[in-house]
Formats: sequence, C-alpha cells, structure tokens
Amino acid sequence: MKKSLIKVSVLIPAYNEEENVPYLIEEIESFLKKHKFNDWEFILIDDGSTDRTYDRFRELSRGKEYLRAFRYIKNQGKTRALVVGYRKSRGEVLVIFDADLQFSLDDAKKLVNKIEEGYDLVAGKKMGKYQKKFVSTVYNRLAQIVFGVPVSDMNAMKAFRKSVLKEVPLRKDWHRYIIPFAWEQGFALTEIPISLRPRKMGESKYRGIGRIIVGFMDLLAVKFQITFLHKPMLFFGTIGLFSLSLGTIIGIIAIIMRFAFQQGNRSIVLLVILLIISGLLLFAIGFIGEGLAGIYDRLEKIENNLKEE
Repeated sequence: MKKSLIKVSVLIPAYNEEENVPYLIEEIESFLKKHKFNDWEFILIDDGSTDRTYDRFRELSRGKEYLRAFRYIKNQGKTRALVVGYRKSRGEVLVIFDADLQFSLDDAKKLVNKIEEGYDLVAGKKMGKYQKKFVSTVYNRLAQIVFGVPVSDMNAMKAFRKSVLKEVPLRKDWHRYIIPFAWEQGFALTEIPISLRPRKMGESKYRGIGRIIVGFMDLLAVKFQITFLHKPMLFFGTIGLFSLSLGTIIGIIAIIMRFAFQQGNRSIVLLVILLIISGLLLFAIGFIGEGLAGIYDRLEKIENNLKEE
C-alpha cells in the first residue's frame, strides 16, 4: 500500500492485549475484505505491555503493509500512545480504536463517512450496557456543562482530521479532552450512535476511584487553559474586583456603624483588610498572568512558523 494512497489511519493503543490481538487482526482483515478498502492503515501502539502484545501483532501481520506496530518500554498511558500513532500515521483522517474490540470497524467507517460530509471531528455515542456507566454519564454531563460542547460522550471511539490534533495540547491523560480543545479552536463537531460490544478477552484497564479524581482535576485544568490562559485578568481580575468591592462596601458600613451608632467590631475591620489585600493580590496575579500569556502567544507563533517551514 503506497503512502500516497493512505486516507485513513486507525490508531490502536494497546496495553496487555495479547489475547485480543488475533481477534483484532481477524476483524481488520474481514473489514477490509468486506469493503474492498486499500486506503486504510492500522497502527498498533504498544503502551509498554508486559505481555507479548507487540510480538504477537508483528507475528500475525507479516507481509501486510496495512498493519504497522510501534512500542515503547514503559507504560505511559493512552495519550502518549496516541501521540506516537499520530506521528507515525500517514492518513489525513485518524480514528481512535481500542484494542479490546468493544467497538466495531463498521462503526469506524460511519464516523469517517461523516468526516467526508465536512465535519472535522465525529464522536461516537456509546449505545448499550457497559461498566462504570453511571460514572461516565456524570463525567460526560459535567464536561458538557463546563465546556459547552455539542457532544454527549467524550470517551468513545472518534474520528477526526489530522489537522485537529495539531491544535490540541496532549499532556498525560488529556486524550479525553480532544473534543473540548477542538471545539474551542472552532472545528466542526458532531456525534453519531455506535454500538458497544462486550470485551473479547482480558480485563478492563479501568483504575477505579483514583481515575475519577484525576479526571475531575484534569477537567478543571483544561477548563482553565481553554478559558483563562490567554486572558488571566478575566479570571483573577474579576475575583479581585469582587473582593475589593465587597471589602469597600463592608468598610463603608463599618465606618457608618462606628461614627453614627458608636458600634465597632474588630473582626469586621480584619475582614475588610483581608478582602482589600486579597483583591489587590489577585489583580497583581492577573497582571503577571497577562505578561506570561503574552510570552506564551509569542512562543506559539514561533512554533507555528517552524512547523510551516
């Protein structure tokens, strides 16, 4: 399969999925035979597996140019795997496809078809029963409220133009926020229902309550970066102004109470001082943040110029 013919790159992050590899390749070959595609490639990224996931995939993919595999020694998470897959991919449309086969390639084709209608990113909306559904529902709803995106499922299979990932900062575990970042950058988004199947083999990599806490903290960090990184004064200045205003109002009331009614309260005086000092400090942080944001914008322009060269 020649490089120039590649249209779609399916990125398959995998961690300890040795048992699923034969079924994965079987599904890929059946899919290609069914649709007679010769412009799709499938890239398995072994995220530091401790079993033979990579070796097994390589053994079963010999002589098949549409099957490629890469690996690194230490487990670094799904985001790192996607970054590697993105850099190695040759297609202009990328699909994130899990190695546990809970999604189908026929649904991946539906996502790509929507991309061809003019969308930049198409998310799948899981249909069916699955583990941690309540947690996922709460998280997705919260993300919708926080980011205002027209997508109700952030973590299912998705397809997007390669240009989308160029605009998304991918820190550890931030693959879950590709959709909010894409929406913030003005890309066209939509979602379609996709089927969720039982895992073929092996165990889920779900990490329990710790993942919920990390996910919530990441959500706040992403919201801050999207909303306030370029306009820190909007955040700190608004809170600072509120603190100063509240301190001034309480101070005026305290003065009136002291001189008009001969009533004083040391606690109120301390509260006024605290509010005013806090307001001034927040304004100072906002000004410093604006300076840092200016530096960030310049570095971003330099980076973009280097990419264009």
